[in-house]
Amino acid sequence: MLRYINYIFLVLALAAEVIGTVGGFGSSVFFVPLGNFYFDFYSVLGLTAIFHLSSNISKIVLFKKGLNKDLLLKIGLPSVVFVTVGGYLSKILDSTLLELILAIFLVALSLLFLIKKDLIVLPNTKNAIGGGVLSGFSAGLLGTGGAIRGLTMAAFNLEKNVFIATSAFIDFLIDFTRTIVYYQNGYIQKEELVYLPYLIVIGILGTYLGKRLLAYIPQDRFKRLSLLLILLIGLVTLGKVMM
Repeated sequence: MLRYINYIFLVLALAAEVIGTVGGFGSSVFFVPLGNFYFDFYSVLGLTAIFHLSSNISKIVLFKKGLNKDLLLKIGLPSVVFVTVGGYLSKILDSTLLELILAIFLVALSLLFLIKKDLIVLPNTKNAIGGGVLSGFSAGLLGTGGAIRGLTMAAFNLEKNVFIATSAFIDFLIDFTRTIVYYQNGYIQKEELVYLPYLIVIGILGTYLGKRLLAYIPQDRFKRLSLLLILLIGLVTLGKVMM
């Protein structure tokens, strides 16, 4: 077992949860790159999956009135299928190149939407399913896919509570599935589980704080805030890969 708890890591995990709640796409896009500075890549995958189970349950309870069942089916079902594929492939493929591609993709796409504010993405079934496939596969392979799902869901111009509730429910299904896959892969180790009780509390507290913060954010700024957060995620990921 670990001899001590790294409290700086826990503070960063709380910040990731709050920001992830405000952005509407989950904390893993921050938690995974931060966690890689403290643990090996595969241990971070295991911790992320378990951590998100608690935080997404909190989001579902706090935002339960806003669930969009149509998107839950169109995005959630392919996400669950492909997070399984990505999870098993993570043990075979080198994730460095894929993480670099993901970082470039997030930076380019978020800048495109920030610069071209009137750009319209068709909110259709094809885009919803495609986003579900990509986000699920990325979540299984790299530990984070919420940003891709967030970009997909942004096309449907959802009210912020609906956006967060639907994203959280889909994320819960993804995390439940990949926890099983990661356990079978041997990613969930006893040494890191000492952090689990702290992360459960952080998941609940971070969700609550994020919800309170959202009350002060106007609807017209929500999409822009999400894109700015995604841009930051891409830059952080790119910097980590290039180090």
